[in-house]
Amino acid sequence: MSTLAINGGNPVRERPFSQWPVYADDDREALVRVLESGKWGTLGPRAEEFQERFAAFVGAKHGLSVFNGSVSLETALRAASIGPGDEVIVPPYTFVATASSVVFTGADPVFADIDPNHFNCIDPAAVEAAITSRTRAVIPVHMAGCPAEMEPILALAEKHGLFVLEDAAQAHGAEYRGRKVGSIGDVASFSFQETKNMAAGEGGMLTMKAADIWEKCWAVHNTGRVTGGAWYQHELPGSNFRMTEWQAAILLGQLDRLPGQMEIRERNAQLLYSRLEGMEGIVLFPLRDDLKYAWHLFMFKLNLDITGKVDKRRFAEALTAEGVPTEGGYVNLARQKMFSSRELQRRISRPFDYSSVDLPRTDQACAGTLWFSQNMLLGDESDIDDIAEGVRKVVENIDELA
Repeated sequence: MSTLAINGGNPVRERPFSQWPVYADDDREALVRVLESGKWGTLGPRAEEFQERFAAFVGAKHGLSVFNGSVSLETALRAASIGPGDEVIVPPYTFVATASSVVFTGADPVFADIDPNHFNCIDPAAVEAAITSRTRAVIPVHMAGCPAEMEPILALAEKHGLFVLEDAAQAHGAEYRGRKVGSIGDVASFSFQETKNMAAGEGGMLTMKAADIWEKCWAVHNTGRVTGGAWYQHELPGSNFRMTEWQAAILLGQLDRLPGQMEIRERNAQLLYSRLEGMEGIVLFPLRDDLKYAWHLFMFKLNLDITGKVDKRRFAEALTAEGVPTEGGYVNLARQKMFSSRELQRRISRPFDYSSVDLPRTDQACAGTLWFSQNMLLGDESDIDDIAEGVRKVVENIDELA
């Protein structure tokens, strides 16, 4: 067996994977048009065109473009009048903004454990167990581009009168049983940060069904102004969360390219799945025919019975040294220092020891889950072969890492 690159051997791959973000001459021309228009700020025609086109793409009635995918979550919660004394159920395996957006409203995030067999998405049974008389909302995350299990969550929301905010930051174009994410809950939040499947450096979008919640979101994102009102007429507490014309110009081109890129990612994800399936030491998440995946991430798990002598950080370092960049995934949010910080405890309704929350499936996922980024799925079959060969080499030489 060949020596691992991390220990001085030759790497499986030396050339980079597909560049991301990608752009074309049309994007350069679009930015020049913004430059020459003199309209560089917000509430411009390109931002309006983008929000209308993106809402239509996901099958929602209304869209609202905002500055990034973190303030989008906060905007939706504030528009739904979530605040002090309220509880919002969130998964602990997600980017921090899913939970911190709740904190910034003054409400309390409540962690519900994940389903480790469903791409580490929130478990509807855990959501049900977490509901109290103070629960006002739930934020299912479409993790890695896999739609969360929405039907039972919607049933719980109807039973208990809960606001459903889809966190679709990683799921542009994904579908749940024939419906695109972003058109299922009350409101959905998307991100266009530079690593996302649609990228503008930063950017965000809210999509929704009802006009009244759109009006409230519009007020929150535009310093409390109301549609049709005077410029200095402020009727609600709001912030400046508006998208710039530069962001919208880039995103219009990104939206045009998304369907073609989704086809490439799907083809290559299926190839990689077939290459890794059955490989000793590697566990794959089951795929379902009733879901369409956006493949923002290709996640897999280590079989810790086989690889347990080596932690996932060391495994990821070895695989990256083989020329196959690998990330270690999220840390359980309830274990993050910020949730025990004095600053956070002062913001929520009542002091709470988040470190004591029992989240065994999230802890297990954090111990063994790794992922490849979406740009690695935008190449050709030789790229997929290199990824699979890198994984195989590290697994077969696992003793070198111990």
